[in-house]
Amino acid sequence: MNKDDESGETPRPRSDTAGAPPQGGKPQESGGGILMGRLFGVPVYVAPSWFLVAALITWVFGGQLDRVLPELGNARYLVSLFFAVAFYASVLVHELAHTLAALRFKLPVRRIQLQFFGGVSEIEKESETPGREFVLAFVGPLLSLILSGVFYAAMYAVEPDTVPGVLLGGLMFSNLLVAAFNLLPGLPLDGGRMLRAVVWKITGKPMTGTVAAAWFGRALAVGVLIGLPLLTHTGGLGSAGHEISGMETVTNALLAAILAAIIWTGAGNSLRMARLREHLPDLRARALTRRAVPVEAGTPLSEALRRANEAGARALVVVDGHGEPTALVRETAIVGVPQHRRPWVAVSGLAQDLTEGMKVPAELAGEALLERLRATPATEYLVVEETGEIYGVLSTADVERAFVQAMARPSS
Repeated sequence: MNKDDESGETPRPRSDTAGAPPQGGKPQESGGGILMGRLFGVPVYVAPSWFLVAALITWVFGGQLDRVLPELGNARYLVSLFFAVAFYASVLVHELAHTLAALRFKLPVRRIQLQFFGGVSEIEKESETPGREFVLAFVGPLLSLILSGVFYAAMYAVEPDTVPGVLLGGLMFSNLLVAAFNLLPGLPLDGGRMLRAVVWKITGKPMTGTVAAAWFGRALAVGVLIGLPLLTHTGGLGSAGHEISGMETVTNALLAAILAAIIWTGAGNSLRMARLREHLPDLRARALTRRAVPVEAGTPLSEALRRANEAGARALVVVDGHGEPTALVRETAIVGVPQHRRPWVAVSGLAQDLTEGMKVPAELAGEALLERLRATPATEYLVVEETGEIYGVLSTADVERAFVQAMARPSS
């Protein structure tokens, strides 16, 4: 599942970080756990939660091995650990399918992360067409189905009541389960993204597709919460041949609750991200820019503020003798200077040197504007016309405020 998909095995709530506002001018943290390497240029991380689920799989699968191959003794846990690693290798293949499809469609992939209940491929942009969205979602379950078939075929080459036979059977079933679960029609699962693509194609509105698939996802979460414990308790899922213990009942209910929470949260995040993208065009550098007055480096702060008040400006730009901008006076620094000190403090002591990355074209808007601000974290940016003329100063705080207001508006 590319981070859009949060299945019980390969969830993937797409990271879609492209639309996130700059957080106080600071770059976003990459933190995805332990970096295991790069595949096709995309970093692969293992989250700390993976070790928890690997231990759980080792314990559960070890109990099953004890019934099938009791002669293994404690060695069954070593075999179970190998199964856990092999299973997550299959999950990685599932995620690579999404990643390669995204790269084929020129969509940047931030990272792949293996975590509790599966993996995510964090794709930073939306597909441009519903057809590409459908393909991007479908390739993951397709690869899981292919893997399941490969393991099934390999089972004919080994004895069934042996370690290789049990491992291959477990991997065949688990990959089949991954594919089947991810094909369920609700976000953030792959099937939800496929449903979104279909509704998008029919209505011509991606937001309509997202809303429909997200509500299907929430219904699915409720179904998992109620249905999974009932299914396992009545012997419908992996319980044939032995009686369900009280401990297993509690474990099944807990896993169902965690999985339902992941799906419900992922569906909500998908709605939030869709609403974010819908309102991104409202963020325009020209509309958010504060009027600024140019002052020379040696100008006392009190005099600079007087000029700004007269001009109705809310920002100060330090210029050299030729009128070229060299620095921006930080608003937080101005606030920190007491009133009685302002006649004796030069604006140069409160300014941040202007770098090329801090110059923003006045026509920049939407996702392009946010990407530009994230590329060069700062509290203020100089907004310039195409001619290079100073238009004003853009404050990160103003962008964040506008972002929150845009997100609060109802979707069209």
